[in-house]
Amino acid sequence: MLDGLKRKLRQLSDDPVLRRWLILRALRLTPGEPAFTPHRPPCLGPGWAGLEPETPQAVFPALPEGSPRGRLTLRLPGRVLEVEPGGEATLVAAPLDDPETQLGLHRFAWVPMMKPGDDARWVATIWAAWRARFGTPDSSWAWHPYTAAERAINLITFIRRHGLPGPAEDTLAVLAAHAPAMAARLEYFGEHHTSNHLFNNGRGLYLLGLALGLPRATAAGAAILTSELGRIFRVSGLLREGSSHYHLLLTRSLSSVWLAAREHHRPEAEVFEKALRRAVAVLPHLCLPGRFPLVGDISPDCPPEHLFGLLPGGDRRSGWLDVLPPDQRAPLAALLDEVAPSEPLAEDGWLKASFGDWMGLWHADPEGWSQMPGHGHQDCGGFELHFEKEAVFVDLGRGSYAVAGEADEMVSAQAHNGLSVDGFDPYAANKPYYAESFRRTLGGAPPRLVRDPDGIDLNINGFRRLKGVGAVTRRWRFEGRRLDITDTVAGSGPHLLIRRLHTTCRVEAVAGGLHLHAPGGRRFTITAPDAEITVSPTTLWTAYGEGVPASRIEITIAAAPLPWSGLIRVEAA
Repeated sequence: MLDGLKRKLRQLSDDPVLRRWLILRALRLTPGEPAFTPHRPPCLGPGWAGLEPETPQAVFPALPEGSPRGRLTLRLPGRVLEVEPGGEATLVAAPLDDPETQLGLHRFAWVPMMKPGDDARWVATIWAAWRARFGTPDSSWAWHPYTAAERAINLITFIRRHGLPGPAEDTLAVLAAHAPAMAARLEYFGEHHTSNHLFNNGRGLYLLGLALGLPRATAAGAAILTSELGRIFRVSGLLREGSSHYHLLLTRSLSSVWLAAREHHRPEAEVFEKALRRAVAVLPHLCLPGRFPLVGDISPDCPPEHLFGLLPGGDRRSGWLDVLPPDQRAPLAALLDEVAPSEPLAEDGWLKASFGDWMGLWHADPEGWSQMPGHGHQDCGGFELHFEKEAVFVDLGRGSYAVAGEADEMVSAQAHNGLSVDGFDPYAANKPYYAESFRRTLGGAPPRLVRDPDGIDLNINGFRRLKGVGAVTRRWRFEGRRLDITDTVAGSGPHLLIRRLHTTCRVEAVAGGLHLHAPGGRRFTITAPDAEITVSPTTLWTAYGEGVPASRIEITIAAAPLPWSGLIRVEAA
């Protein structure tokens, strides 16, 4: 308790915006948190009281019995485990350092990652060991509603392809028990603080209900899914939460419920298909030639590469699509191939643009503040930029949830290709209880990405909350092989300005700047007049807990006299 109090006091001391909100709230000059009933989403009606147990009606072929052959490698979030036959009980009881790794084990997240040569009977033996220890629903993390939904979906998908692990009656009973367990703790926390988790709760109820013949679970899942579509996705079809990987993940989730609705001739199939088509149409605007930029958080649910079959030109028989039975894979592949790209997403805060051999992806949340709840970062003014097929400047992503939210360096401006003033991020840390009027007062007019024939412009007003600091303007101008980034900061007095670039290229210090040596052999020169340039090691995250070495380039003006303007020049050899 004392540690928790110290943490809250430290947070209050470090966050002047939170202190200001508390004062305004005490004076009743800003509204408080809206009233809501936790775990009871309005879409289920005022009388919703959870789900009673339902008896499964489905019959599945049996998975072959017997002990599995050979060692199994389990790919979990941030860790790879190996188990020998007979080690199942030890495996499921093992305490793991990262909570997301532990949850991945409970979610059977390794099942879709199994290799073609792995013995399917491993699932039966580990499922039996898990049931023996955790098979009764309770309030532990093993039965957290998001985890229960993921486990049920992963196992149902496996069962459809390989057969039902025995004993059949016991397996079906435990699977069916997932529905009332999820329904009792639905992750609804008001309109201001409900994330995509509620959508996934609905997905778990829906897919489990259809697979096992549980009509009440199916109906509840359908109600949640159809209600949440308009809340978590923007009109364009883009997920609101500020993460390219999470958009890809939710596109997969939409695919799964559409395929199930289509197979069972459900009335909501048309609604799901329309939403899926919008989400798919967004994907071309998130892709670059050198790699898929992982902007925002990286989900522990599955590695990004597991979902790359959903991307334009992706291998429709790879990753998650390869887990699907042929009668589901074929219609999904057809839909993916026929959907045309949506209109550009600049109004939603994402802008993909090309200028000659340069192509980039810029991000600036349309509200300025990162979505709350969400998976976005302090990346207003950040970008990922490729030259031909080489990734020159990259978004590092975030490869761990070990440190939560804004406290994580990987969420801050320090880990993005942007700018900070006096050590502060472009916008204050967001809170779910901040009213829109409070955010607008502190953040000013929202940022807007604007493209013209030779570059991109962005105005950022979030720094105006700092004493002596006004609006910030970033301009990217492309001319042939050259890029000029000009930053202008309004205000008065001296201030610490740090601009940052991140790269996986080899970095070499030279007179007057840096050389970047790309893997393909091309060289880029960086210069920044009148600034100190330093380089430090960091990590480019490629999946949750998995990354490759990268470099952080910091371009510093220790006491910039505001108003101030500075140039970064990048030239490709």
